[in-house]
Amino acid sequence: MRAAWGVVALSLALAAGCSKPADIVIVNGVVWTGASSGNPQPGAVAIKDGKILAVGDSAEVAGRAGRAAEIIDARGGLVMPGFADGHTHFIDGGFQLASVDLRDAATPAEFVRRLGAYAAPLRPGEWITGGDWDHELWSGAPLPRRSWIDSVTPRNPVFVNRLDGHMALANSAALRAAGVTRETATPPGGEIVRDRAGEPLGIFKDQAMNLIWDAVPEASPEQHDSALARALAHAASLGVTATAHVSASWEDWASYRRLKDAGRLTLRAALFLPLDRWREVADTVARSGAGDDVLWIGGLKGYVDGSAGSRTAYFFEPFADSAGYAGLMQTSEADLRAWIGGADSAGLRVAVHGIGDRANALLLEIFDSVSQAHNVDGPRDRRFRNEHAQHLRSQDIARFARIPVVASMQPYHAVDDGRWLDKRIGRERSRTTYAFRDLIDAGAPLAFGSDWTVAPLDPLLGVHAAVTRRTLDGKHPDGWIPEQKITVAEALRAYTAGNAWALFAERKWGTIAPGYYADVVVVDRNLFTMPPEDIPQAKVTHTIVGGRVVYRR
Repeated sequence: MRAAWGVVALSLALAAGCSKPADIVIVNGVVWTGASSGNPQPGAVAIKDGKILAVGDSAEVAGRAGRAAEIIDARGGLVMPGFADGHTHFIDGGFQLASVDLRDAATPAEFVRRLGAYAAPLRPGEWITGGDWDHELWSGAPLPRRSWIDSVTPRNPVFVNRLDGHMALANSAALRAAGVTRETATPPGGEIVRDRAGEPLGIFKDQAMNLIWDAVPEASPEQHDSALARALAHAASLGVTATAHVSASWEDWASYRRLKDAGRLTLRAALFLPLDRWREVADTVARSGAGDDVLWIGGLKGYVDGSAGSRTAYFFEPFADSAGYAGLMQTSEADLRAWIGGADSAGLRVAVHGIGDRANALLLEIFDSVSQAHNVDGPRDRRFRNEHAQHLRSQDIARFARIPVVASMQPYHAVDDGRWLDKRIGRERSRTTYAFRDLIDAGAPLAFGSDWTVAPLDPLLGVHAAVTRRTLDGKHPDGWIPEQKITVAEALRAYTAGNAWALFAERKWGTIAPGYYADVVVVDRNLFTMPPEDIPQAKVTHTIVGGRVVYRR
């Protein structure tokens, strides 16, 4: 297939300095460079000193192998840029891997059984957190109550979250530990679900969750490091070579640095710290720098509202199944304007969570006004990020390209939420929910991620969701809101080059090109030619980060 790459391949090889012997050569694959939306071509990739040496015709590139080079046989599979996940709670994911798994507990009885079984061997007083339960799986979708689990967790405080992270269930032991009673006031931006007498039933939403979280003991540095190590191994097995870790803490930052110093960090990580601490972050960056190409402070993360699943997303019109209630804001408009403006003045990059259409309209307006106010000396390349950009009015979609604002989206949410969202907001508002097609057609910069642990980390599940929009319950075989489906190439670009651009790294990684970091994955089959509905069956066989093989199947 020499003619398939032709002069382009030879020029790429020469530009990379082909007189150098390669450390790694990947052969017998179809190569998708990610530089365009075109289809992959048979070819090979050579790697030297952690960077791409050459890509193109198999015979020409394979000839660059040094005597000690590792030859990776792709066996006809897809060779492509490493997946970047644009939105994770990465260390939380590592903790969840070792915690109780409630995600697929299909009935309240199974939910209770799993918690009881997990609690049985624990020491008295040891907290149980994580869980990721989904009450929408249960008949009638009742919210759980502490009375359900008190008898099976009598010795251990429990605070297990819904899979969206915007509400959680506390048992009575947790309420006692936190000092929460019927007299406890509901904090702004949150909700405590109570009975008619005012007693907390155990469900805490958004800012009210902090009433319980403040009583949970801090994890030790060793526990943090163990969680991060678990998360790294899981990510490597799925081909994830970079992530934006949002809502990160300084403890998270310290853990990443420890593993990096020990040579154990197996992906690139940009950490986004709390928006309300922008002065502290600005001082730290000014004093010590933001980091390097492996680990760096990517910016700041804030919140406008909550989630649709918890009915705390902020809409213009009320929820269809909650008459008169249109959600809530987690952060006041005044604080958002002050924090975003201050962070931007300090040269920091800003990412903000927006779910409901009113939250997103407000956030876009703030981003636009800050950009204009701070452009008196000329425009600056800010790349503001809207995390989720979930429910949009049609008139707001074009604003993403004009301002511009990165639509940092998680396609798996569409096939998850699509099971029940129409009943919550109505079909008409659903039409511009997870509006991948409309955003791409409008020229908006798009970056895909998972929101792990809210959704599985596996990028192939996200690609499948974006391309098919088949909901998890199987009730939309042709796709939920099918007009918002996109192509395999478009989905892969949002997981690779799109995330690189969103993190100001588009000249360093995100595509397979000479001189770029060798962040490469091999998938066992060609995603472009297989039936889209079968994409979840594909498996990553090799993950390479900076020229280092960090996973092989």
